[in-house]
This record gives sequence, C-alpha cells and structure tokens, in this order.
Amino acid sequence: MVTELTDADFKSTLDAAQTPILVDFSASWCGPCKALAPTIDKVAGDYDGKIAVYKVDIDNAPESAASFGIMSVPTCIFFRDGKEVDRFMGNADLRTVKGHVDRVLA
Repeated sequence: MVTELTDADFKSTLDAAQTPILVDFSASWCGPCKALAPTIDKVAGDYDGKIAVYKVDIDNAPESAASFGIMSVPTCIFFRDGKEVDRFMGNADLRTVKGHVDRVLA
C-alpha cells in the first residue's frame, strides 16, 4: 500500500503528484520507525485518493534524506505542490498523524 521511493524517483514523484504527499523517512534498523509503520499504513488506507503516502529508507536514498535535512528517523514530511507544508519527528499515535493530515488537506 505504501510505496518506497529512492533517490532515482523521489523528485519526479513529488513533481507529478496530483494530491498532497506524506513521506515517511525511516530506516530498517530503527525501532521507532517500525512502531510507526502500521500507523502510516492505516493513514494510507484511510486517506486513499486524498493523500499519497510514501516511505523513504534513508540508507537507500541518502540524497533525498539529506536534501530535507533529515537528522533523525522517523521523520514524516508533508508536501503540497512539491513544497514542504508540515513535518513531525518520532513515533506518533494515529490521532496525532491524522491531525497533521487533516491540517494539510484543509
């Protein structure tokens, strides 16, 4: 349900987006990232068609992570029209994540 982006397709995916985007910057070795993953998957399902949800493994896409100043994972960034409009860091519960999504969609 949640597609992983790499440095090769990150920018083109952002540029082609018809809806706002949520990108979950994470890493395979990160415990809080694993804890957040089911919440991100649920948001992707609940907001299907309203917001596109992607994951970026910072080890597989270091240029994309560096270009947005990702210093810790998980970091989730929301984009609209290719520009960052919101972000949060660390694990968050479903209500908190949905609150961010609702603000971005408002």
